[in-house]
Amino acid sequence: MSSTSAHQAREKFGARLREIRKGAGLTGQALARHTGWHLSKISRIEHGKQNITEDDVRIWCQYCDAQEQMPDLIATVRHLDAMWMEWRRSLQTGTHRRQYRSIALYDSTTHFRVWEPFLIWGTLQTAEYAGVVLSNAVRFYELPDDVDEGVAARMERQQYLYRGHRRFSALISERALYTNIGGSDVMVGQLDRLLAVMSLPRLSLGIVPAAAPHRLTVEHGFVMFDDRMVMAETLSAEMTITQPREIALYARAHAIYAEMAVYGGAAKQLISQALADWTSRKH
Repeated sequence: MSSTSAHQAREKFGARLREIRKGAGLTGQALARHTGWHLSKISRIEHGKQNITEDDVRIWCQYCDAQEQMPDLIATVRHLDAMWMEWRRSLQTGTHRRQYRSIALYDSTTHFRVWEPFLIWGTLQTAEYAGVVLSNAVRFYELPDDVDEGVAARMERQQYLYRGHRRFSALISERALYTNIGGSDVMVGQLDRLLAVMSLPRLSLGIVPAAAPHRLTVEHGFVMFDDRMVMAETLSAEMTITQPREIALYARAHAIYAEMAVYGGAAKQLISQALADWTSRKH
């Protein structure tokens, strides 16, 4: 678990508990008096500096008259740690196992919602582009070098773009079109690939223009698998989110970016402009 990201998750949960306390008209001192806890414990919990147990949640809800929220709060506590997986543990045997693990998710999903702020989404990548991305990961995380196997697994996932009743709603930031992955030759091939797949009937590809008025800033990419799971990546951890309330937030975020994005001819124009820029750099 990333210490920074885990702390942010605890802070968010603590803020929710603080709102419950305030909604009950209790000060921190009053809740401490009722529970027999030190005031410092309540402060640490509400500021994400201390984990809270399931029993603590039950006591909190009892004295704040919030029993109806207890099941969801307890479920959140149980998932707070479980939703995090350290990258090094996930990838300790290399990149290919992580790629193949995604195939099972693809088999069982009918609607994919994607947001990528910096890179081209993996399922739309060329083999050359994917090779650079995975090679960078191997070097940074000091993993076993199985890039070829990882690329093969990632390419295998792309079959789902062409079969079944799946829908892919992929949103990519315009700046991802200019992120230098492998140099001009790789980028030209990758942007050609985007133009080619835009017409696929199962794929809705939106580009969020850099100049679009931003109503939200989500700096990490994520993929929604129907309404049952979200996978989001940070530098040190991969979140697997299954809480309905959390999934709903990602669905809202995707909907906001979908409204900001351009599609069809307008998206093709942005990709073509980036392609022309990368082509000019080859000469």
